[in-house]
Amino acid sequence: MKRVIDAYFRLLQVLVTALLALLVIPVTLQIVARYTEFIPRYIWTEEAARFLFIWIIMIGATIAVRERTHFAVDILPKPSTPRARAVSHLVVDCAILLVAVVFVVYGWGYSSFGYTQTSELTGINMLTMHVAFFLAGVTWIVFIAERSISVLDAIRRGRDDVG
Repeated sequence: MKRVIDAYFRLLQVLVTALLALLVIPVTLQIVARYTEFIPRYIWTEEAARFLFIWIIMIGATIAVRERTHFAVDILPKPSTPRARAVSHLVVDCAILLVAVVFVVYGWGYSSFGYTQTSELTGINMLTMHVAFFLAGVTWIVFIAERSISVLDAIRRGRDDVG
């Protein structure tokens, strides 16, 4: 199972890189069209950039959850013992899991709504954008489950490599 999750993670890394490279095209067209008369002003570029940006954010957030590089606020001092650090990680993971469940539940409804909508400018079904939130929530749950199993195993074995 770990190999499947690792392969999925690598796919996400490649995908976010490709989407970021692709985002350069509509943004560049917008900038050049704004300052020259040779290129017409494309209206679809703004919407395409917005769609790409949403996917980049959602995929980037999933990558951050797996790498434990997401935004964190230190409210309490950093635990000094490995076991306390592990418990601290589990508490943070539970908070992320709660947010992930919200994304899955409300993302499903949002995706269902998007299924019946079509973009006016690009003609793309809005499900392609709305499903990003649902998929991010599902992926967060998978990554949190993987990490929590690892942390619990480290606690059980008394290891010091919890993170």
